[in-house]
Amino acid sequence: MHAMVLERPGQPLVLKTLPLPSPSEHQVLVKVIACGVCRTDLHIIDGELEHPKLPLIPGHEIVGLVLKKGNKVLRINEGDIVGIPWLGYTCGQCKYCLEGKENLCENALFTGYTMNGGYAEYTVAYEQYCFPLAAQYANASGSPLLCAGLIGYRSYTMIGEDVTNLGIYGFGAAAHILIQLAIYQGKKIFAFTREGDTHAQAFALKLGAAWAGNSNQSPPEKLDAAIIFAPVGNLVPKALLDLDKAGIVVCGGIHMSDIPSFPYKILWEERVIRSVANLTRKDGEEFLKIAAEVPIKTETEIFPLHEANKALDNLRAGTIRGAAVLVMNPEN
Repeated sequence: MHAMVLERPGQPLVLKTLPLPSPSEHQVLVKVIACGVCRTDLHIIDGELEHPKLPLIPGHEIVGLVLKKGNKVLRINEGDIVGIPWLGYTCGQCKYCLEGKENLCENALFTGYTMNGGYAEYTVAYEQYCFPLAAQYANASGSPLLCAGLIGYRSYTMIGEDVTNLGIYGFGAAAHILIQLAIYQGKKIFAFTREGDTHAQAFALKLGAAWAGNSNQSPPEKLDAAIIFAPVGNLVPKALLDLDKAGIVVCGGIHMSDIPSFPYKILWEERVIRSVANLTRKDGEEFLKIAAEVPIKTETEIFPLHEANKALDNLRAGTIRGAAVLVMNPEN
């Protein structure tokens, strides 16, 4: 099979021909249809997330066809279309798993980071961590839901139900999915982009944002909550300044630059800062059901597998509108 392989952080991926992987106990062999290109992939490839499995096949927003089952696979059948997310395995025995917090599992494995992912024609995954996909998402359009959508949804669940004005900082793959759910549920969205990114601002307004502007601008109304998807630490005190009393700032990324010091007075009045880590299978089940009901439509830029480095470069440069997705058979 063909795969794009990370041999060393800081270096471009290398196209290689590798043996077809074989599913072990509780695993399935999946023919990859499409795999989203996520900012987390950049953090891994650029060395900002340490200790990846090496050599590594990145990618954790996988849509694929189940070809073969390993022993003790009970829930998934050959011929099923499934989504494979970032969370690839949990132990079920550590204190976090026993408390229903498997996203914090001490022995977790992560797709495209500590186990091989979807920048390849085939991959294997543990069946318990695969999600059945509705027919409308059994293609490239479903890929961004598997991380951008899921982490966006988990971040969204952290803001509480009594939020009207929601600020979203960084209008990329996660934001363009989340805004559709938030507006469906009656939220008023204020979109913040990197300075001068008028294309992203226009995209946000097209999707229904009440206001869109540069991240250094103040919104026309105070925010009840803010979700930060951009990996930029200085947005945290900026978001606090934009918040109303008792507002919450949710940091929705796995990596962020250092947060600068800020005066206590902008945190006072019961404002809150919190992070979101990984996802749970419950998040996935809830979100994929809601996504089909809305229905959420993703905007994608398609790249063939061998152009993974180009897709990553474009994501790094901020020129992707919506989400970048690698497809194994672009002619189809």
